Amino acid sequence: MTLMEECRSGDVPEIVRKAAESEGIEPEKLARLVAEGKAVIPAHVDRRDAINPAPIGEGLRVKVNANVGSSPALADPDLEVKKAEAAVEYGADTVMDLSTGGDLREIRKAILEAVDVPVGTVPIYEAAVEARRSGKAVVDMDEDDMLKAIERHAEDGVDFMTIHAALTREALEDLLRYPRRLGVVSRGGAIIAAWMIHHDAENPLYENYDYILEVLKEHDVTVSIGDGMRPGSVLDANDPAQHREMIIQSELVHRSREAGVQSMVEGPGHVPLHEIPAVVKLQKKICDGAPFYVLGPIPTDVAPGYDHITAAIGGAIAAYHGADFLCYVTPAEHLALPDVEDVVEGVIAARIAAHAAETARGHPEALRENERMAEARWNLDWETQFETALDGEKARKYREERPPEDEEECSMCDEFCAIAILRRYLEEGK
Repeated sequence: MTLMEECRSGDVPEIVRKAAESEGIEPEKLARLVAEGKAVIPAHVDRRDAINPAPIGEGLRVKVNANVGSSPALADPDLEVKKAEAAVEYGADTVMDLSTGGDLREIRKAILEAVDVPVGTVPIYEAAVEARRSGKAVVDMDEDDMLKAIERHAEDGVDFMTIHAALTREALEDLLRYPRRLGVVSRGGAIIAAWMIHHDAENPLYENYDYILEVLKEHDVTVSIGDGMRPGSVLDANDPAQHREMIIQSELVHRSREAGVQSMVEGPGHVPLHEIPAVVKLQKKICDGAPFYVLGPIPTDVAPGYDHITAAIGGAIAAYHGADFLCYVTPAEHLALPDVEDVVEGVIAARIAAHAAETARGHPEALRENERMAEARWNLDWETQFETALDGEKARKYREERPPEDEEECSMCDEFCAIAILRRYLEEGK
């Protein structure tokens, strides 16, 4: 049985108990959420005992994903492993391998062995790469090529997969009828859209979705229903093509649940700030509370080099209004393949967004962490501040590089430290 089926039968599997303990909730409650499809715990059947589970969904802590992966211009398996390990070290709950260069299977297996968190992939990338390597155009691959890539990824042990099955001909027709500034910016979405135009045919991932569910069910792989029509500019947000795909995502969520396969849905990339709450609430409503996985959202297009910041702004708002899973964005977004430092910056920015949303939601653990930091600051307890910080290493580095004269204070305020002054006179007044 899949994890979802086990939870529906009334059992509370060990991985659910472990995940519930990490969340501070009752195992039976988490099992009920998984059974209903309101939460997922991505874990391949062969990796349940090996990974640190990341429960994603209703009422749970906001999770963060870090994308890594090679490109044809830079295909170094060791580098991708280092990036995956750095992402986990700095707080990523999951990692996705989006490799398109080098030995894709070697890189995937190396990442699976290197990290103890759920690992996701996008099999359509591998199908496209294999087509090009065999001398064909991407659009010349057939549906068997796409399905075999999904089978390979499932056999290799990945915990969740993005499947761009919701981009149907109707959504494509909407895109052609109402042109965008940036068309399709999802790599998987562009591959599928080009294939459909070239063959004048329906999306084979949609047409073969029942078979895909059989493959995922056999290996208990969670499906992340891709958003091939996500906007790449705030000027394209919330158009007919995006919303048409959202409706099909809802259909696929229900079909996945009927098959006993855990599912989550992916959401938009670039969305103006004031539209983020509405699009999150609409997606959650239409998809019957399925866990919502967002890239960003990025609320302004003009900050290349700083898109980890724009994504954190959008991600905090999205998570506060119901998004469950933030895909990080690095400073290299739109510009280059990220390096290890970019990965760390992206993870920390997304963690900040997640924690800000959890604080606003009133999550007990987030509130306790804020209380711990406030108490440490009042007591000028620097060690506890570093231990509580999302990036204590960086905080410690600043203090050590620019030390104050008084060990208790910092070099910004020094003898004019507001806390030290008030504490001194409060103590004198006792």
